[in-house]
Amino acid sequence: MNLTVASSPHIRGNFKTSRLMLDVVIALLPAVGVGLARFGFRALWIILISVGAAVMSELLYCVMMRKRVTVIDASAIVTGLLLALTLPVSAPLWMPAAGSAFAIVFAKALFGGLGQNIFNPALMGRAFLMLIYPVGITRYAMAPDAVSSATPLHRMVMPALPEESIWDMFLGFCPGSIGEISALALLIGFAYLLVRKVISWRIPVCVMASAAVLSLIFFRAGTPAQWMLYTLFSGGLMLGAIYMATDYATSPVTKKGQMIYGALIGALIVLFRYFGIFPEGVTYAILLANALVWVIDRYTGPARFGEVKGAKK
Repeated sequence: MNLTVASSPHIRGNFKTSRLMLDVVIALLPAVGVGLARFGFRALWIILISVGAAVMSELLYCVMMRKRVTVIDASAIVTGLLLALTLPVSAPLWMPAAGSAFAIVFAKALFGGLGQNIFNPALMGRAFLMLIYPVGITRYAMAPDAVSSATPLHRMVMPALPEESIWDMFLGFCPGSIGEISALALLIGFAYLLVRKVISWRIPVCVMASAAVLSLIFFRAGTPAQWMLYTLFSGGLMLGAIYMATDYATSPVTKKGQMIYGALIGALIVLFRYFGIFPEGVTYAILLANALVWVIDRYTGPARFGEVKGAKK
């Protein structure tokens, strides 16, 4: 009998990592299309540079460390694409390259590669960019030489309702990062991933439900329903909930754990948006929840065979 032992995450079925990653790329195409239509050719440059830097960084690391080349699994493509979609189109072109290189080398490869990383690589790349050049990643404009404009999140910090209508934000007619502006496009991708059984509904739905409930209770402007919808459709909440919080390697494996994990992320997003130094809170909410996954899995996992849960030793 020939047994193949690979790194986690493990999935029952005839799946390949490359197929799963291709499904994620396909699911992101609606958001990419809206971003290109809204921001133009420069958005494409940022995406290509980010993806190219991620792939080259993984290839060079494998060659230099004399490890098996893993670029073929397409995980680096997903990392670079996700990072690019979190950036404003006015970001300097060195930022997607630097962020992707950091994400691949320091957040993924040095942990042992795919399946062994603790934190989501794309979000680690974004956090790195926020640390070294916060102005470039928080300034939103339609072009590099254009005057930056306030995003809906910036107005909500005041606190006030955004100038854009809820319908505009749902469709993507608002300032923001390349891949975050259209809730409709992201939900189309979410539906595709569910149909393909790439992800479960638990984490994204619990993230959105937690954020929705807290924003309804602690609304700061307009009506509770308005504030709740603006909270869900603004910033990177949906992009993070659907495509980053569901990363196999950095999310819980148990069903109960996934729901707790999702609810925790939603609560942290609202907390950071209300009291953080930046208007957005998705990046650090997911990274903090990543750090607690081992605790969640430990206390929500099934009892070992022959073990009585709660019994004293």
